[in-house]
Amino acid sequence: HVAYDFQGKKTTYREFITRIELAAKSLLALGIRKGDRVTVCMPNTPQGVDLFYACNRIGAIASMIHPLSAEGEIEFYLNDSESVAAITVDMFYQKFASIRRNTPKLKTLVVCSIKDGLKPVMKLGYAMTQGRKIPKLPKDGSCLSWKQFMALGKNVSDPRVARAANDPAVILYSGGTTGVTKGILLSNLNFNALGAQIIATNPMFQPGDKMLTIMPMFHGFGLGVSVHSMLVNGGQCVLVPRFTPKTYADLLRKHKPNFIAGVPTLYEALLRVDGVDSLDLSCLKGVFSGGDSLSVELKKRFDQFLHDHGAKISVR
Repeated sequence: HVAYDFQGKKTTYREFITRIELAAKSLLALGIRKGDRVTVCMPNTPQGVDLFYACNRIGAIASMIHPLSAEGEIEFYLNDSESVAAITVDMFYQKFASIRRNTPKLKTLVVCSIKDGLKPVMKLGYAMTQGRKIPKLPKDGSCLSWKQFMALGKNVSDPRVARAANDPAVILYSGGTTGVTKGILLSNLNFNALGAQIIATNPMFQPGDKMLTIMPMFHGFGLGVSVHSMLVNGGQCVLVPRFTPKTYADLLRKHKPNFIAGVPTLYEALLRVDGVDSLDLSCLKGVFSGGDSLSVELKKRFDQFLHDHGAKISVR
């Protein structure tokens, strides 16, 4: 089965497990141990997913933060979580470089590129378009590329450590609506219970079913429902690094997902996109709204939209 699909490049579960193991060994090679915090500042990309599970494999705690955060916010997150390592994308490298002197606990910075997860043809296209706008990384040893990072673990032994249900797994940061943003520490059981509940309440789910993973993985909803609940149950994540309503409609048309999850504004946006008249949504087994209250009016309109496009289900 395919674990995730990133811009058309599919990674099987066998390959996924191999990538997790190697990333976990590389973390060990850097001196990261059980209880250490590792900041993951990534959009929905293969490297971000791999590292989330690699941290857990060695007992480290992944601190998930928004890659579009301001420099001051990133500095706060790194110091608040006392992260000893961080991973980000090259387009956000400068933010980390600017605040590095103010984050004394941060020893290692891994910088990857969107092109690292693409098929060869798309990799070339990316390098010639968006990639050209991104400054080259310094070669002074201040950071590691994804390739350099993954090479560190090749001669390291089995990284797995014993994990208990209530061991800490992830730090997610609140929106700060009631003051200073707070780091929320979640356990293995928090995530695994959710993964079990999602399937228990959706008995129509089958291994191999696709989830359109638009909700970001630094968000509890995206990480818990769109990523973890799928991957612990044999589902396929269609990883979407950047959302726009137009690409959303195109993704629905191209991938024919079985499940989509999102906040109400995402569904409102889809209703306003041009060119959705020809969408065939008969592939859908479940549509979930969360993160905010769904108005009765929007639910009625989106349910009608689903039924008009061949879906047999309503928004839950």
